[in-house]
Amino acid sequence: MADQYVQTGEDSKPTEIPAIRWEEPPEGPVLVLLDQTRLPAEEVELVCTDASVLVEAIRSLAVRGAPLLGIAGAYGVALAAARGYDVDEAAAVLAGARPTAVNLGVGVRRAEAAYRAELARSGDQAQAAAAALAAARALHQEDAAASSAMAERGLTLLDELLPGGGHRILTHCNTGSLVSGGEGTAFAVALAAHRAGRLRRLWVDETRPLLQGARLTAYEAARSGMAYTLLTDNAAGSLFAAGEVDAVLIGADRIAADGSVANKVGSYPLAVLARYHHVPFIVVAPLTTVDPDTPDGASIEVEQRAGHEVTEIAAPQVPVAGGGAGGGIPLAPLGTQAYNPAFDVTPPELVTAIVTEEGVVSPVTAEALAELCARSRQVTIS
Repeated sequence: MADQYVQTGEDSKPTEIPAIRWEEPPEGPVLVLLDQTRLPAEEVELVCTDASVLVEAIRSLAVRGAPLLGIAGAYGVALAAARGYDVDEAAAVLAGARPTAVNLGVGVRRAEAAYRAELARSGDQAQAAAAALAAARALHQEDAAASSAMAERGLTLLDELLPGGGHRILTHCNTGSLVSGGEGTAFAVALAAHRAGRLRRLWVDETRPLLQGARLTAYEAARSGMAYTLLTDNAAGSLFAAGEVDAVLIGADRIAADGSVANKVGSYPLAVLARYHHVPFIVVAPLTTVDPDTPDGASIEVEQRAGHEVTEIAAPQVPVAGGGAGGGIPLAPLGTQAYNPAFDVTPPELVTAIVTEEGVVSPVTAEALAELCARSRQVTIS
């Protein structure tokens, strides 16, 4: 039986609440998530006891962000195995929960492969479940290490492109510790610049329609003591025109073999603006986000989300009586259809550099990206 309940972190310091963790209470193992739909108003934890609850958390964006989805997917397989559910079924529903995010499938397959290998070796269900959990924990640790490496490489690149410090960085969506086993991807670079005294201003796109920038990136920036300013997505053009942006830093949900980047919708217009205004447009993502099986941007499946996210507005922590289809306050006439892609795709020629934990690709070409991935595999094997 699926179980889902919440706990408030009243006895803990808010900054100590991790985005995801595995726990083993007497009643059985659980996966505990910081419910990101409730931020920034309140910090509430969501406890998942099986894959179906985790799938709903993924689809509702309670847990989100490419690297963290990979970690969540791996833990989801481990949870199914530990509680005696059908691992194949759990892996299938988890991998398909958000089709654009390649890391989710990577994490699911890694834990499932560990489970299958141990089951074939020992025939012991408990040992196989332990192997799946070990794979999930290893992925979690690797992502934290990758986050640190990306922050270091990204700051070095910024200093090369923009000597003298005083960086004014524009970011989109949310790419901090809420999406990672560490301090994030693009946000981690900005945070490194802040700690080094070289961040003058972090410009935070609110990121419509679900406002991940306003709700989450501003939340993380405030907690880190960073100088930041929130802007509406459609104000970015005037900010570029005023010469107030030195670099754009974003994450990625999938990077195709040719270097095309799928990221939160609104990223592509920023790339066009950056090119016109001669501003570096930098993508920061772990190598697990690179999908060599997706040849180009046109081959990336872009998730289409419910129209009510556009036609209604709701404060997640405040239920609205008599609201629309999504429980929110209607913004558009009843029956209005909405176009609501979760992501857009930026072609490689608009990307100044892709920063990964293993190196930086610039200029962005299929050959350079393949070479970096191959070099990384060689290092891993050796």
